[in-house]
Amino acid sequence: MKNQYIHPRLGPVQVSQTMRARRISIAVKPSGEIRLSFPVYVSARRALGFLDSKIEWIEAARTRITAKNAGRTRYTPAQTEELRRMAKIVLPQKVAQAAERFGFRYGRVTIRASHTKWGSCTSDNNISLSLWLMTLPEHLIDYVVIHELCHTVHHDHSAEFHALADRCLEGREKALRRELRSYSTGETEK
Repeated sequence: MKNQYIHPRLGPVQVSQTMRARRISIAVKPSGEIRLSFPVYVSARRALGFLDSKIEWIEAARTRITAKNAGRTRYTPAQTEELRRMAKIVLPQKVAQAAERFGFRYGRVTIRASHTKWGSCTSDNNISLSLWLMTLPEHLIDYVVIHELCHTVHHDHSAEFHALADRCLEGREKALRRELRSYSTGETEK
């Protein structure tokens, strides 16, 4: 069942009761849209009660999203292509240099216009990096590169992964991760 419910305080809420849901959950999307999901064995009344109990959290999440989006720069297609061109030159070099310095082995490096992740590493140790990294300060680009290289050793976010990343980043992994959260990927104008 997928419906839209108009909440008196929150406005439209996408409601989804599915077999896949294991618990009642609420998501606030970057657009500010709210999604309420719950298992088939939970009543709609109970799920809506849960929604009501989380109004303050939802409004705080929307406020954070609005503040984050206010500082987001919109890029023209030409600017985006220039970032892509620069990324294809700079980022593979940074990966190669960091891999050599710390002894990591990786497959290939690809550049994408990802709006959801700064980077990723496959099980084959291929690294994908977002062209939007080029909009970050240099030390945060290096942080993301090292983070992804650490995934060539630990393909998860386990304690061992964070310990390795922290060693490579000279004890600054948590601080850099926190700083990166204040940035968002670019948005392309239509």
